[in-house]
Amino acid sequence: MDNSSASNSKGKPSPAPGARRTRRVRMTGAERREQLLDIGRTLFAERGYEGTSVEEIAAKAGVSKPVVYEHFGGKEGLYAVVVDREMRQLLDMVTGALTAGHPRELLEQAAFALLDYIETFTDGFRILVRDSPVAQSTGTFASLISDIATQVEDILGLEFKARGFDPKLAPLYAQALVGMVALTGQWWVDTRKPKKAEVAAHLVNLAWHGLGNLEARPRLIGHRKN
Repeated sequence: MDNSSASNSKGKPSPAPGARRTRRVRMTGAERREQLLDIGRTLFAERGYEGTSVEEIAAKAGVSKPVVYEHFGGKEGLYAVVVDREMRQLLDMVTGALTAGHPRELLEQAAFALLDYIETFTDGFRILVRDSPVAQSTGTFASLISDIATQVEDILGLEFKARGFDPKLAPLYAQALVGMVALTGQWWVDTRKPKKAEVAAHLVNLAWHGLGNLEARPRLIGHRKN
């Protein structure tokens, strides 16, 4: 029997009739950049800046190291872009959430905004709260919290003035309130208990009533319940 149709001259099976070799689709420069950012974001969240190497980023992307250097100049450049994106994402979410007129509901919205970010962009949050050797060039979580506190400060200043309190103390209270929510968020990112709405309610309970007037069963007054 003639088997020439089933194998080539070296004895290897010939491709089945009609079979086609799959061609790899070449990414555009923008697509490659986004791929490297996604991979870097995941690795930085899992291992931190020091624990992540350009070699590993390139290997996971299926490219050589020079491609990473071409797009970002190195690991530090990639990290800086990742951090900048996450900071803008969080700041935009908090800023966009502060729409209520009642001060207590504004506190609820701020708490929900940070918890929403942690829940949706967990990797990004883990990156932001890590100490990094490039923090001075990219900003820090502390500086981001300070930016958010500045926005809360304006709201508190008006409320303090309306209630006869010294508006000069608004910056102090703004830092305290935002810091309380941020640190609780760092704890909640791993535990995820209680549920998000319950965490927000307890944060606002402490912020609004103080330790001397805590509600036994805190409730949310805004329209959002989860």
